[in-house]
Order: sequence, then structure tokens, then C-alpha cells
Amino acid sequence: MLIIVTGMQREARIVGRDGEVLVAGGDNAGLAARIDAAARRGGRAVISIGIGGGLQPGLAVGQAVIATEIVSRRARREADRRWRDAIAARLPEAVTDAIAGSDRIVAAPAAKAALRRDSGAVLVDMESHLAAQAAAACGLPFAALRVVSDDAAHALPPAALVAIGPNGRVKIGAVLRSLAARPGQIPGLIRTARDSAHAMASLRRCSALLGGGLACPYLG
Repeated sequence: MLIIVTGMQREARIVGRDGEVLVAGGDNAGLAARIDAAARRGGRAVISIGIGGGLQPGLAVGQAVIATEIVSRRARREADRRWRDAIAARLPEAVTDAIAGSDRIVAAPAAKAALRRDSGAVLVDMESHLAAQAAAACGLPFAALRVVSDDAAHALPPAALVAIGPNGRVKIGAVLRSLAARPGQIPGLIRTARDSAHAMASLRRCSALLGGGLACPYLG
């Protein structure tokens, strides 16, 4: 069984056909324990897959990134080389480089630039570092594939920071309250939604190209 870790339900609907999907949502509390439980139920490999924020200037929205390693404040963890190479063979246009893990959304261009300098990573998400850590603790191979949803120069609007609930679904009420308090963010939110839709379409293409088992070589 493949353990698939995403941040949102939208991602899970795209990639969750070939394993047990764990949706972290807006709160990563308990994710490591959930991965451990899935491993005990027969999980044989862990993949973190979905969208993330671009850190490297020029990395376009929709670009897929295959992790060589996951970098966080706590550790650097290398992705499984055999699985990584299998993904790259099916996604030849993907970038293969380091991905950073963060416990919170990295929204501002200055913060993205600082994380790029500190980590050397080209993209950041909120789940991969925890998934990599849990996979290592369980002795399971790990891979990560993320698609850029906001580029390094784009500042996420305040509404985007409160949009995802603990269940991984959009909190419409929180978004509307944020817009009412700060209506000037509407153009930025429209751009964010457009870029997210583009990233999700790219993720869907990647998932289709990877096929059953998301190219994992350890499920046979």
C-alpha cells in the first residue's frame, strides 16, 4: 500500500486513487502519527505530493519539482533515489532539486528569498518535511513531487492564509471575512486562485503520467 500525503482535499482527489491518502489540512498536528498508523496497516512507501510555493526566481507556476532532499530547520532528509529517478523518467520536464519544509505558509517574497538563501531549496510546502521524517522513522522509502502554485515574486494575500481548514477544505466563511476586512486584496486573491487552478491542472497531468502507484518501484 502506498501512503499519499497531501495538504488539501483538492490535491487528494487528483492523486489519491492508488493508496491511502492522508490530508494534513491547515494544521499538521498528528500527521506523523497518522503516517505511522498507516505504515502499521501495511504501508510500504510514502509520497508527499501536491502544490507548493516557489522559492527560486524564474520557477514558473505549474512547474513540477521532484525532491532530491527535504530541508527543514530540524534536518535534511534525502529522497529515495530509485523512486526519484522513476518519477523523473516519466516527467522529463520536471525540475529535480531540494524542497523546503515549513510549519507555516511562506507568503511574502522577502520571506521566500530568505528561505531560498538559507535552505538552497527551490520550493516550499508544509507537509513534506513531516512526511519525510515519519517515513524515516518507519523505515519506509520516501519521495516528494510538488507543483509551483505561487512564484517567488508573488505575495499571497491575507485571505489565502486562512483559506484551508484542518480537514483540508476551503473555509469560505474565513475567506469572505478576510475580504470584507481588507477588500483591497481582491485582485491578489483572484491571481492566487488562477495560479492555483493552473498548478492543479499541472498536478493532474503529472499524476496521469506517473500512472498506477505514482511510479513507486516498491509496490510490486
